[in-house]
Amino acid sequence: MFASDKLESVIARFVAIEEQLAAAPDPEEFVRLSKEYSDLTPVVEAARRLRDTETECEDLREIIADPDSDEEMTAFAKDELAALEDRIESISKDLKFLLLPRDKADDRSAILEIRAGTGGEEAALFVGDLFRMYQRYAEARKWKVELMSASESDMGGYKEVIASVNGRGVFARFKFESGVHRVQRVPETESGGRIHTSAATVAVLPEAEEVDVDIEEKDLRVDVFRASGPGGQSVNTTDSAVRITHLPSGIVVSQQDEKSQHKNRAKAMKVLRARLYEAERQRIDDARAADRREQVGSGDRSERIRTYNYPQGRVSDHRINLTLYKLEKILAGEALDELVDALVTDFQARQLAAVESSGDA
Repeated sequence: MFASDKLESVIARFVAIEEQLAAAPDPEEFVRLSKEYSDLTPVVEAARRLRDTETECEDLREIIADPDSDEEMTAFAKDELAALEDRIESISKDLKFLLLPRDKADDRSAILEIRAGTGGEEAALFVGDLFRMYQRYAEARKWKVELMSASESDMGGYKEVIASVNGRGVFARFKFESGVHRVQRVPETESGGRIHTSAATVAVLPEAEEVDVDIEEKDLRVDVFRASGPGGQSVNTTDSAVRITHLPSGIVVSQQDEKSQHKNRAKAMKVLRARLYEAERQRIDDARAADRREQVGSGDRSERIRTYNYPQGRVSDHRINLTLYKLEKILAGEALDELVDALVTDFQARQLAAVESSGDA
């Protein structure tokens, strides 16, 4: 059993928030408190179920220990006690997961970046496949997908796609997609029927708010230029495209999809904020993981995380050794949840093991 003082502190905080909400705070504070209240509610409900069940167990133990209890009543109490003890074990397990440290960015929207890797035109086509997969998955969850920039290839694929996915909990579901995705299939241009292997990289960044990242104007170099289409063809007659360089970090963001320089700058700043916010998150995570190097691989974006094999109709996630023969459904966004759920479960199990080994459970 985990420490009861941890549960008591959570319940005390929950009660305090209830009192603060009843006092009608200002709108901004109300929103902040309401979110915290919502986050704590499942924990407190489970804690109260646990406490009530433990009280019932104590009552049953008294009946069993009472010499005046008749045989039938004692037998009934023993059966009930066994069932309640199983329930306590189940509730305790749920509570352990509910009390795991939460990623503060989980509830946020996300910036999705997909780039072609090795494989030339075939890799660019694969970028398009991945982007459509994420689009369909997001739309099924009623999340809004906004294409921010795209660099098309000659055969209708994409060298790079950047999009924002807006909705609650987007980052929690998408963050495990960061890494190298590999595809094995016979290209349409391959006359000999040979299977080619290509790759694309996916980066998922939690969308940052202005309060998260302090960007000073003096740290920016903003260049404007004329937007151009494939092959250098001019698509705009004004200098509306924007390139922003964040001098301290060296991060460069370009945006030219909009005809308005103002809109391009706003989109570029949105991406820049997300990249700076993620860089800081990564720095903190790396520092925390310094003493558990065996887990570093799970967060390394340079490693291959998943393979999509067309001839066999399978998708394999190498981080958790899971293979599903549902290639078409996964690429349609329909079965992607099966992969994401398995990744979330594995991540939580690792978290729980780390907490229990540290003695904080």
